[in-house]
This record gives sequence, structure tokens and C-alpha cells, in this order.
Amino acid sequence: MSFADLHRRGFLRLQPDARMHPIRPPWALSEDAFQDACTRCGDCIETCPEKILLREGVNGYPRIDFKRGACTFCADCVAHCPTTALNRSQTSPWTMKAHIGDACLAAQQVICTSCAEQYEADAISFTPLVGAVAQAQINLHACTGCGACVASCPGQTIEVYA
Repeated sequence: MSFADLHRRGFLRLQPDARMHPIRPPWALSEDAFQDACTRCGDCIETCPEKILLREGVNGYPRIDFKRGACTFCADCVAHCPTTALNRSQTSPWTMKAHIGDACLAAQQVICTSCAEQYEADAISFTPLVGAVAQAQINLHACTGCGACVASCPGQTIEVYA
């Protein structure tokens, strides 16, 4: 099933695909609650040491752009949020994980391990195959959804979503 098929099925069932929502800062409330609580003040954007938070289009809500780097979960954004839009009382920053698309260079038989080189927690490994290029595998238990692999992927085939 292709990426386009997944979007089409979600649309036809009136179920939005998780990839269609912008990635909010860690510890953000659910999308509707976040939009209700967030004042779009920009304090979280200004305090992000990784500079991965941006204003989203015309509405100005903060969103993460992993092409700029990874989230270190430092919680500076939460500490500077004047509302409850970012709430550290939630047990984890989010449930998102990295997902490798079909256009991965290794899947196209090109040797590439750029994504795995970004992780210290062994979230991405490469499974050797006889007579073929080793294939990338994500360990969903080790992946924090930090996005470190997104910017490093030369094929731009890695996405982070729930």
C-alpha cells in the first residue's frame, strides 16, 4: 500500500491521517486542546535551543521541523509556555516514532547508513541480507521520535508520526 493510498483511505473514512497534522512541541496537548490553549505567543519558539520550532503558516501555532535538527527533549519550551498547551505532567513527550519510506536508498540497493549514525540508542539498525544491501530497521521500543534521522537522510524518506 502506498503513502497516497493511506491518505486516500483516511480521507474517505473521514479519519485524518496522523501525518497530516503538524508536529507540535513535546508534551503538547491533543491537537484540539493544544489549539484552544496555545496563545501563539512564540515563547516556546524563542527558547528552543535546537531552533527546530517554527511558526506554522498563517495561524502561527508552533510546529517542529525535523529537517532543521532533532529534539533533545530539554523541556525549555514547556518551561517557558505561559499556558497549559505544553504540559509536562504527561508521562511522555509524545507517542511519535520514525518511519522509513519505500524510497529509502538502502531499499533501492544503495549502501547508506546515515540515519543509524545519528542514534546512540540503537533505534535504527541495518539487517544484513545475502546478496543485497542491508536494510534499515527501526526498533520502535528504542525510538524516541526525536527526529535526528530525518535531517540526516539523503533520500528524505524518513517521517516522524504517531
